Amino acid sequence: MCNLFHKKDIEECLHLDTCNQKLKRSLGSIGLIIMGIGAIVGAGIFIVTGVASVTSGPALILSFIIAGMACGLTALCYAEMASMITVTGGIYTYAHVTMGEIWAWMIGWTGILQYIIAASAVAIGWSSYTSGFFSSIGFALPDIITSSPLTGPGSINLPALLIVALLTGVLVLGAKESAKVNAAIVVVKLAVIALFIIVGAQFINPVNYHPFAPNGLTGVLQGAAMVFFAYVGFDTVASAAEETKNPQKALPIGIIGSLAVCSILYITVTAIMTGMVPYTMFEGSAAPVQIALQSVGINWATAIVTVGAIAGLTTVILVSMFVVPRLLFAMSRDELLPKRLTKVHPKFKSPITSIILVGTISALISAFLPLEGIFELVNISALTAFIFLALSVIILRKQRPDIERKFKCPLVPVIPIISIIACLGLITQLKLLTIEVFGIWLLAGLTFYFTYRRYKKYAANKNSDLIKQGNYAVTDELSAK
Repeated sequence: MCNLFHKKDIEECLHLDTCNQKLKRSLGSIGLIIMGIGAIVGAGIFIVTGVASVTSGPALILSFIIAGMACGLTALCYAEMASMITVTGGIYTYAHVTMGEIWAWMIGWTGILQYIIAASAVAIGWSSYTSGFFSSIGFALPDIITSSPLTGPGSINLPALLIVALLTGVLVLGAKESAKVNAAIVVVKLAVIALFIIVGAQFINPVNYHPFAPNGLTGVLQGAAMVFFAYVGFDTVASAAEETKNPQKALPIGIIGSLAVCSILYITVTAIMTGMVPYTMFEGSAAPVQIALQSVGINWATAIVTVGAIAGLTTVILVSMFVVPRLLFAMSRDELLPKRLTKVHPKFKSPITSIILVGTISALISAFLPLEGIFELVNISALTAFIFLALSVIILRKQRPDIERKFKCPLVPVIPIISIIACLGLITQLKLLTIEVFGIWLLAGLTFYFTYRRYKKYAANKNSDLIKQGNYAVTDELSAK
């Protein structure tokens, strides 16, 4: 039982230079900010706004502000931890250092769910926008290959499957190459978002802002819990710690910088979109920006914005899928998962086995499951992880005040405690079914953890017995001679 709460040594985390199981440092501050923007901007604007506006109405602006403030507190905590512990793994590694193995395992297990579901959910939205684009140019894709068998006439969501497969191949090429692809696509989507803001602002009708909060404060808070999904992504920057040059300085800049830029974009686009058309028009849509433009007759801009949406969602999928292999790599290096997951490509220095595994699972989910409901699992996973992050900051400040911190979260423990309260508050606004499914996932994780521990113990004992038998055989042979 003592091993369950064994803590990983911080000094061990920071001395991997002689370890073969390490990743290549190739990213800088600008690359990290672009990575964060690539992960954050996309799903929130192009998918979640449509789903959440039905709950919040035009007050979705307030929902984004509340969720953004909660993320801002978390970002300060993240920046402090990332400036100290500059190895891959993110909150999983922080929990392993401050709380012990069993808690680290649960956070790692939670992170696996969070990012695989995020990639899969966004891939489904990507498919919707892509299908809409093809329809706008007179080439409609048949329903049988563009939707889940659980949502209608479809048999498989083929576009979603194909984009996940393509990005899996990009990730195999390594962090630097993945960052280049991400940066190129980020430029495209930011240009398109700027176009939407300029054009859409001309069609705002103040009437559409009434009623501003049709479901009152409850609707605003529920909307905040839903759009929290839109902000998930700034934390992906920490996952690149082991592939970052000068991580003590670059990581805090990447985390806080990307969140600040994206918060401004979200609030601006939401205000314009809900002012263009009545919020009720977005119900059941996975492409709300497209609907807003078509409803006011801006057909020439629809195709352009659709391309931007496709680009935006592509980077979200890419960065989400970037995180999970690094998490699996870290957990495997700590012997909590099979060692084969630490395999690094000899040329590209990427965790190739983990990348292929994550790509396969994400492709299957996006191909056969519906969008509605699954993205809330991302929210509860992220909120739970952020609670443990705040706890890690408090614990490490008390236990190891001697460690140099290139960035210090202000007002500790006040800000971490407020962050914890905010995250718990948002969790209470999620659907009961989401919480129940998340609970089942945690139980499955504990079952796997203890089963794998027993297997390792059995395998170790078996190897020990074989070694003893071999030694006895050699001894008998020598005696006979």
